[in-house]
Amino acid sequence: MKKLNRIYITALSTVLLLSACSKQLDLKPYQSLDQTSAIVTAQDVQVTLVGAYNRASLGDLYGGGVYIYADMLASQTLFDWQGTFQTQTDMVNQAITIDNSSVNGTWYAGYQVINAVNNVLANISKAGTSTNQDRTQGEAEFLRGMTYFDLVRLFGRDWNDGTPSANLGVPIILTPTTSITAASFVARSSVSAVYAQAIADLKDAEAKLPASNGFYANKYSAAAILARLYLQKGDYADAAAEATTVINSGAFSLNANYVDEFPNPGQVHVDNTAEDVFAIQFTPQSVNNVNFNTMNVFYASSDNAGRGDIIIKDSFVAGFETGDARIGIYNVDSGGSLRVDKFDNVDGNVHVIRLAELYLIRAEADLRLGQSGAAGSEAASDVNTIRARAQLAPLAVVTIADVLTERVHELAFEGGFFLYDAKRTSTANSQVNVGATPAFSPKLVFPIPQVELNANPKLVQNPGYGQ
Repeated sequence: MKKLNRIYITALSTVLLLSACSKQLDLKPYQSLDQTSAIVTAQDVQVTLVGAYNRASLGDLYGGGVYIYADMLASQTLFDWQGTFQTQTDMVNQAITIDNSSVNGTWYAGYQVINAVNNVLANISKAGTSTNQDRTQGEAEFLRGMTYFDLVRLFGRDWNDGTPSANLGVPIILTPTTSITAASFVARSSVSAVYAQAIADLKDAEAKLPASNGFYANKYSAAAILARLYLQKGDYADAAAEATTVINSGAFSLNANYVDEFPNPGQVHVDNTAEDVFAIQFTPQSVNNVNFNTMNVFYASSDNAGRGDIIIKDSFVAGFETGDARIGIYNVDSGGSLRVDKFDNVDGNVHVIRLAELYLIRAEADLRLGQSGAAGSEAASDVNTIRARAQLAPLAVVTIADVLTERVHELAFEGGFFLYDAKRTSTANSQVNVGATPAFSPKLVFPIPQVELNANPKLVQNPGYGQ
């Protein structure tokens, strides 16, 4: 039976559905673009860029899947899974199969974003003025760099796990795919090469993007994702520097109350808060166009338009300090189950990265660079800024363990942090357990979709999944 390589088929047939994100561009809602000929005018370039954002918001990618799937792999001590979808059940059981449709969906959506971005960049000279070209190029590179970073974290071994220059990541594709030729079949690049590409994209995006850009990516969005990437990579000096860029910009501020970052005013869309450095926008129009907030689907109960598949363990909430205001986001629903209410709004944004994380990145980076954690130091100030918002007393001395605890309580369930923090804080001789599984286990790396292996002879499967 003939099998097709869906990276390239989907790249050719990418449907560039325009969500409410297009309202600032005032564009006609084209349903598709012939990518071999349609990009002629500046408006065509913008339509293609908006299409890339739309692909990024798909449920298996930044619509939430890229984050919740990582948490499902690390959920054993965090929540009880009541779902009936086998693809997610396999993730929770750390027993993913090579034909897992949700894993495949993340791969396909990621490469749809990358191909749309590559089309934008190949036609950047048509984007209008030099200022508009810079902004357009910056947004495109931001999306590509962020996507490569998250794909390599899911489909490749962690930077800390073995040799990044030898470990396989994902294919790097930097030109539009408009027809299937021998050149279309690309091998997996090394983990270090994918990181390098993501860094190059994000740094150029940071340089080219404006400080303010509506709810689209701006220079601080790029700096924030770079800070997260550098922390995962163990490059603490650059992580601290990029976090400082965002913190010192004055463009963002912590909400006075933790729960205000996750508003749910009767299931209507709410714009980004002052704390959101970058978020994926969802509206009823987005949902009607098949894009949906995956976080809401699985975390929210039927009280708030979700499936109620995830029930938070009492033991997780018991780990918070007495008086921690962040406990207020965990509540029992009408059926008596403990839920996390961060994702109760079906039209709520997916918070890709927010200011609180940048404070914690800088604090940890400073401590790992050997700086003091004593009262008055930057690390202590950063951690205590987060604790003050949580209505907790300041710590006189801050340790790395304190920062990691704050990351758990501040960022829980938002971005796959349980899995990625376990990996980056492990070493070959001292691995953190994810449930009962060591952090560097092949079970905690996604398989390359079997359909891709069937179609592309240059691809190699990850260890533990056979061929």
